[in-house]
Amino acid sequence: MTSIANILKQVDLPESDTPALDAEILLCHVLGKERVYLYTWPEKELEPDQLSEFEGLIDRRQNGEPIAYITGLREFWSLPLKVNTSTLIPRPDTERLVEVALDAFSDSISLNTPLNIVDLGTGTGAIALALGSECPDWNILGVDQSEDAVDLAKDNAQLNNLEQVQFQTGSWCEGLPHNHFDLIISNPPYIVEADPHLSQGDVRFEPLSALVSPENGLLDIVQIAQQSSLCLKTGGWLMVEHGFEQAGAVRQIFKGYGYSAVSSYQDLSGNDRVTVACWKGRPEKDSKV
Repeated sequence: MTSIANILKQVDLPESDTPALDAEILLCHVLGKERVYLYTWPEKELEPDQLSEFEGLIDRRQNGEPIAYITGLREFWSLPLKVNTSTLIPRPDTERLVEVALDAFSDSISLNTPLNIVDLGTGTGAIALALGSECPDWNILGVDQSEDAVDLAKDNAQLNNLEQVQFQTGSWCEGLPHNHFDLIISNPPYIVEADPHLSQGDVRFEPLSALVSPENGLLDIVQIAQQSSLCLKTGGWLMVEHGFEQAGAVRQIFKGYGYSAVSSYQDLSGNDRVTVACWKGRPEKDSKV
């Protein structure tokens, strides 16, 4: 009774919203096969060591551990990315941030114009690598304060043959050149410290430093807006992901630091998720230091 079909029928994952999918992904991980294999060979018997490994992974999932941390992989923008507990798990909503950036620079892309891009708080390198996969002429840098995250992002660049994308440690724009970037993009921490969702689901296992920000979840966005004004070229763009109830506050932050053309974009669920702004440069009276 250790066939693929029987084993999948016996799995019980009451804590998961997608128990059948989770079980299939974990079994594929053990077998080293794609999901189509499970449907093509449902009568295939598992070896004892395979069954033991699968049961161990199911136990971890029953305890709430995210699938991505169990398998060590998550797909983002059709790129396989290694993940570990030093970084957030890339999420589909963040692909919206990538889409907005590509749309904004579509003319430059069609002309193969080399642009300077920095991804702040890069984590796995998901955003930087997604942009690099679409725009090989861009000079893309990913920055993260965690050395472990930077090492992981470098591994992901190598895994996807995108080693033209560079990564380094740093805190937001600290140490970056002034008046240099055409685009500064970020998915920063933006969850409120007392948010009850922090004790639920996958986020229980993710690093709080990459999730939570003081001052109603906005402090890191404030710092990014302030520092980016020094590092963007005139006419450069700042784009950030934020919480679905934070768009109005983020727009006010950007306007308060002198950005223009401030607007927000919706995610797959129709919630405001990305806010962008253009840096038009400092007024002449402020530029004379």
